[in-house]
Parts: sequence; C-alpha cells; structure tokens
Amino acid sequence: MSVHFEDEDFDQQKSLDRKTFRRIAGTVRPHWKWVAGFLISICLVSGLDSFFTYLSKRILDEGILAKDVQALTSLLTLYGILILVQAAGVYAFIYLVGVLGELIRYDLRRKMFNHLQELSLAYYSRTPVGWIMARVTSDTERVADLTTWGLLDASWAVMNILTAMIFMLIINWKLALVVLGLLPILLWVAIEFRRRILAEFRLVRRFNSQITRSYNENITGVRVVKALGREKENMREFSALTSEMYKSGFKAAWLSALFLPTVQILAALAVGTIVWYSGVQSQAGKMTIGGIYAFVTYITFMMWPIQDLARVFAEMQHAIASAERIFNLIDLEPDVKDLPGALQPASIQGDIIFKNVSFGYDDDPPVLHNFNLHVQRGETIALVGPTGGGKSTIVNLLCRFYEPRQGSIYIGNKDYRKLSLKAIQSRIGMVLQTPYLFSGSVRENIRYGRLDASDDEVEEAARLAGAHDFILRLEKGYEEPVGEGGGLLSVGQKQLISLARAILAKPEIFIMDEATSSVDTLTETQIQKGMETLLKQCTSFVIAHRLSTIRRANRILVIEEGKITEMGTHQELLRKQGKYYQLYTRQFRHQMERALDPFEQSSAA
Repeated sequence: MSVHFEDEDFDQQKSLDRKTFRRIAGTVRPHWKWVAGFLISICLVSGLDSFFTYLSKRILDEGILAKDVQALTSLLTLYGILILVQAAGVYAFIYLVGVLGELIRYDLRRKMFNHLQELSLAYYSRTPVGWIMARVTSDTERVADLTTWGLLDASWAVMNILTAMIFMLIINWKLALVVLGLLPILLWVAIEFRRRILAEFRLVRRFNSQITRSYNENITGVRVVKALGREKENMREFSALTSEMYKSGFKAAWLSALFLPTVQILAALAVGTIVWYSGVQSQAGKMTIGGIYAFVTYITFMMWPIQDLARVFAEMQHAIASAERIFNLIDLEPDVKDLPGALQPASIQGDIIFKNVSFGYDDDPPVLHNFNLHVQRGETIALVGPTGGGKSTIVNLLCRFYEPRQGSIYIGNKDYRKLSLKAIQSRIGMVLQTPYLFSGSVRENIRYGRLDASDDEVEEAARLAGAHDFILRLEKGYEEPVGEGGGLLSVGQKQLISLARAILAKPEIFIMDEATSSVDTLTETQIQKGMETLLKQCTSFVIAHRLSTIRRANRILVIEEGKITEMGTHQELLRKQGKYYQLYTRQFRHQMERALDPFEQSSAA
C-alpha cells in the first residue's frame, strides 16, 4: 500500500513545476516586507561589489598611473566609506533572511500539522508514518532553505551579473556584447542539466520516504522483529532501498558536479577571448590598463555567480520535489468533513439510531450490511462476536471517523452528518484495546482529557478508573514520567490511565474497546464498581472478549458478518442457549480449567 502511495505521488510531479513555483512564492508572500528588505540589501551590496571594481579601475588609471595624489586620496576615501555601507548591508540581509527562514518553516509546519489533524482516520490507515514525517521535517526544511538562502544566493548572482554587464558596457560595449553572447549557451546548459537533475532528485526523495518509513516500522516494532528473527530479512530489504537511493543520488551528484566544470570551461574561453581582444584594443589606444584589469575582473566576477546559480539550481530541484510533496499533502481533502452550516449543539444526548447502514473500508467488501440499531439514551450496549465481525466498525462509524456508504446514523433525532465533527467527537470518550499515552507525566496524560481540570478532579478520575492506588506506588506518583508512548508502564497501567483520561472528559457517549483486557480480576472489579456511576450518566458501548465484564449491560449484541445475530440481556441470551451461550460457557469452562490445572499453576509460579 505504501508503494502505491509513493508511485501515485511520483507520477503526478512532472506537470507541477509552474504551479509549484507559484505556490512556493505564495509561502513568501505574507512576509513580503522581510523579502523586500533583504532584496534591497542584496541589491545595495551587489551594486557596491561591481562599483568597487570600477572604482579600482579609476584608482589605477586616475591615481596611480597618473600619479595624482589628490585624486588617489579622494578615491580611497570614497572606497572606505562605501565599505562601511556595504558591511551594514551584509548585516541587514543575513539578519532578514534568517528571520524569514524561521517564519516560513513555522508557517509550513503549522499548516501541515493543522491539516493532518483535519484528515480522516482512513488517511492514517493507508499512509505510512514515515511518509508523513518526511514531509513535515526534511521537506519543510528544504523548501524554507530555497525561499531564503536559495533566493538570496540567486538574487545575489543575478544582481552581480547585471551590474557587471552594466559596467562592462560603460567601459567597452563591443567587448561586453562578446560576453553577452555566451549567456544563451550557459542558459541552454542550465536547461539541459535541469531536466536530468530534477528527475534523479525526485527518485531520491521517493526512496528517502520509503527508507524513513522502514526506520519507523523497525524501531516501533523492534519487539516483533526480534521475536520473529526478522533482522536479516529486514536488512536485505533495507539494503535494497538504500542501494536504489544511492544510485539515484550518485547520478544526481554526478550531473551536478559536471555542471560546474562545464561553466568553468566556458568561463576560461571567455576570459581568454577577452584578454586577447583587450590586448589588441590596448595597442590601438582604445583600452587603458585599468580598463583591461576591470574587464577581466568583471568576467571572473560574472562566472562565479553563474557557478553559484548552478549550485542553487541543483538544490532547487531537490526543493521543488519536496514542495510538490508538501502541497500534495496539504491539498488532500478529508474523507469526512463538516457540511456547510454544520450544527454546534450544546449537547448530543439522546437516542442513537443506525438506519439501514452499510459500510466497507476502501475497496474491501462491506463489513456492515443493512445494519439497524436503536439505542436509547443512557443505555449500555455490549458488542461481542468473532474478530472481523464489525464491532469496531460500529463504534468507528458512531465516532464519525468514517461515514456510512449507505443509510444514516441519528444522534438525538438529528442526522449526525448535519452536526459538526467537533460537536460529536468532543463529547465522546473512548478507551482503546491498545492504549496510547503521550510523553509527559501521569497527571498530564490524565488531564489531556480536559485541560482545565484541577488536580483533585484528575485524582478523582483516577480513583473511578481504579488507577489511583498503582499511581501512588510509583516513585513520583502522579508526576512520574510515562515515557514515549507510555513505554515505562505496563499495558494494564496504560489502560487504566487511558480510562481515567476518558472519565475526566465527562463524555456523553462512552466507548470501551477491550479497555480491561490487560488488568487483573481484582482491578477489573474495582473498575466496574467505579464505572457504574459514570455509565448511568451517558450512553455507552462496550466491546469485550472477556464476557464476564458485560453481564450488567442493558443489552448484549452478538455481531457476526456485519449483522446482529442475537440481542438481549445476559440472562436472556443464556436462556436462549445460542451463540452467546456457546461463547460464554466456552470461555467460562476455559477459565475454570486454568484455575483448577495444578500444572499450569505451578508453571505460572
């Protein structure tokens, strides 16, 4: 799936150059004052650079060779004053371009971060994390460098060439036209190299995204890798990726390196021609020694900026490829978004109705088929059944992470598509089977459910979730760091903290997806007691494989192949002796066998 994503992104890029340039310019437009400031500074500094060469000609001809001390003194004084002006200009453009770079990085990363939060869950299900991380980090850096230091170097080079041409025309217009004739050749060389370098850098970015994804998967899944002994196979796959990236990067570097010698050869030919022709002109009395010196200096003065342009141009190809990927991400439309005029009710409490709902993920076969369910306000609904039957899909649709392909879902007698996403999702509390904690302390993770909660409210939520006692046993209590992703805590502890976080949010709809699967029986009992008060205040959905946790649910739904095959209370379903009865008795018998098996107990000890 990730390869498809990369190929789709790569294939679209060849027709995006002009549009991408406009959009890159658009990132600079809000900060035009900073851009104008450093461009003015560059023009001043570059103009003075060219004028210094012309001034050196006058010092040589009018002062030194003419032995005019007064003229020499005046010209040197002017030179010194202008050096100070140029120093101030250099300080100004370095400062301005530095600030501009930070502003553009901030804008791009904020825009991408905000957009990523708006994208639907389906996007994250099909997009590699490494692809996203590469866009936010390295690609953003390259675009910011292009619009700041790249623009600075390019502006500097263009101004140097233009001012050098102006002074050469002043000194000797015939020689200046000879130099001007070389520019189309250099332009053709630049265009040809542009086409080839851009293609290779796009390949480099493509493989870089795949390598970043591979790093992420192998680091986050290191336990699975080691448990299955996948190190050698992963290394083989990684080596193949890095080898392809090396080939493309090597070819791009080779083309970039070849560009500079090509420019240098052309520069050498130009200097040789000009020196020869200047010598002829000098013998005819049409060129002074200072004029010949200035002209040769201007030729060199022009060639170095052309080489700078070559370097900037090579970097620009890389930056364009990065910009294309950034804008592809920003342009993505969420699969689920607010309709125009979406409602923002103060509460979404009320009955929940699934009416003729059918749904499937992407192009996969439908998971739910003409699903119907009416949940009254305050009910606790338990969902049980085989894996893949549609239990998680039901709650994902309820949270509006996805929307039905057919049918409708009503919350409080309103089609939930007419409600804003914030109105729904901000009032739903969810505890997942695989909990996730953010880097920080235990208290900060619980407070994530409601940022304005007091310490007392945080601790009360922890008590209801059954987490308070184990938190106090931690070395720093509620201030104990949980590590990245909660890695310093057990899975059961993470589930308890996730549960406390959801309780603190005071949700109107509460969803528990195997929320007690990793806690012991005693803790589970404490959670059940603490949750009774909460569940009475909201409508709740509980997905459970441990059936002992759902006996008090108002209704238990057995979900198979996207349909409700049985529905009723715990006692009613046991009396029917159907699917639920089989699941419950099988699980109960298995638990009893484990409890009474002396060999299993001794091995556990």
